[in-house]
Amino acid sequence: MNKDLIRTLAECAAACNNCAISCLQEDDIKMMVPCIRLDLDCAAICKEAIDYVSRDSRYAGEILRQCAKICRDCGQECQKHEAQHCKECAEACFKCAEACEQHQTA
Repeated sequence: MNKDLIRTLAECAAACNNCAISCLQEDDIKMMVPCIRLDLDCAAICKEAIDYVSRDSRYAGEILRQCAKICRDCGQECQKHEAQHCKECAEACFKCAEACEQHQTA
């Protein structure tokens, strides 16, 4: 079990949940819908990846590949917005994507 990877996944999930909740408070919520959806998808896959990694599942690599893709997509969407919560989420997503890519074949 890789505790650093699990911590990175958990931090990303928390950042995504925070971003989604914060986006709901924005004035132009319609503009934030793609961000909110990706935040929720990213948080969900990160939590799922934690389960697979923590039990050393033989499918962890496949989940981490998907997690890396969703994290990158979420990070790219969040980068489009000026809000601080989006910037923090993008940073967490890109960090998580890199960690997933490093560990998907480990």
